[in-house]
Amino acid sequence: MASGEPDALRWRVGLIGYGEVGRILAEDLRVRGAAWLGAYDLKLDTGAEGPLREHALAHGVTLTASPAALTADCDLLISAVTASQTVAAADACAERLTRGTWFVDFNSASPGAKQDAAARIEAAGGRYVEGAVMTSVPPHRIRVPLLLGGPHAAMLAPQLAALGFCPQVASERLGVASASKMCRSVMIKGLEALIIESLTAARAYGVEDAVLASLQATFPGIEWERQAAYFFQRVIRHGRRRAEEMREAARTMQEAGLAPWSAAGTAERQQWMADLAEAGVFGAPDEPRFARSTDWRCEADRIIHHIGPPRGESA
Repeated sequence: MASGEPDALRWRVGLIGYGEVGRILAEDLRVRGAAWLGAYDLKLDTGAEGPLREHALAHGVTLTASPAALTADCDLLISAVTASQTVAAADACAERLTRGTWFVDFNSASPGAKQDAAARIEAAGGRYVEGAVMTSVPPHRIRVPLLLGGPHAAMLAPQLAALGFCPQVASERLGVASASKMCRSVMIKGLEALIIESLTAARAYGVEDAVLASLQATFPGIEWERQAAYFFQRVIRHGRRRAEEMREAARTMQEAGLAPWSAAGTAERQQWMADLAEAGVFGAPDEPRFARSTDWRCEADRIIHHIGPPRGESA
């Protein structure tokens, strides 16, 4: 319930989505001194909620049985779900939204999806603010660069800053912040897919050292070995979420009138990696070495072992 209280640390904050991002935000909000934290996640309905409940207990987060149960008594809601659930999450929250409640949409969705979500929240009396997270959350945590958009963005920005966020108002117009995020994702997530595809093939042909030397000479400002290891790790662990984001990026290109050839291809490669991870190609997710190698070649070798050597070559 949006009480108009100027001290945001006294707000009741609800997290829609308690995955990696939601848990990081909960930890940092608790350290910052937030008065009350609640959360809901779809995994609470699947029987796979053990780690979520353990984390919530350790950090004083109240888990609820539904988005509506969480929504009813919050001053601020932060939606951090997978891209495909952006509008569905807004719909679920709108059922019991208290008039004036703030709703910040952190999801990596297209401008059109954000506008659809905003329409649902605003129709229920809430105040929707578009959020675009402009780089990976884990290194920066709650201080990750955050673009805000929409008619309420400027009013909420100081309150988010008081909670520990690093907000910057992009525009009063919905869609501008998300367009910035999605266009960036075409490049960044596309580079992840390119690195995985190029270097795995190079490894299969035994030419990876020559390829890396050429890349280093062309772009000396990038530490290609370290960057490749990081990209392999992140995509193996989060490829499914990245694939959803890239489908939203493809939708963003379509909304701009462009055929999304690159974005769509990136989504397919990210999804492919997620499927391999789910099939156990990289080991079990709870294994200590799962996608943690500092040498990308270890993961590339697992892929090559799974798909077989290049045509015309024997194993």
